[in-house]
Amino acid sequence: MNRELQQFKAEFFKALAHPMRIRILEVLSEGPKTVNELQTILGSEGSAVSQQLAVLRNKNVVSGTKEGTSVIYSLRDPLIKDLLQVARQIFDNHLVDAISMLESVRTE
Repeated sequence: MNRELQQFKAEFFKALAHPMRIRILEVLSEGPKTVNELQTILGSEGSAVSQQLAVLRNKNVVSGTKEGTSVIYSLRDPLIKDLLQVARQIFDNHLVDAISMLESVRTE
């Protein structure tokens, strides 16, 4: 794998390395939203949401389109939705493994 690709992947995953950014991406997977809509859905202050959106924008993970006085945010690449689903499957696999391990310990 070439160095540029590895660097891109590292920067991409850094952009995902915050729970609120993951949640924003999950919400945007359902469709484009304004900052106000994201704030309402996330139950978070505007400054926190805007700060995390800025990180995602700077890393080209989301894009914003100005419509009147609002900016509509959306996923820059629809494959991000698939990536989040794969991450969920990996989490579920780890959870199943942990439950199996606990059950085997309990029966010993």
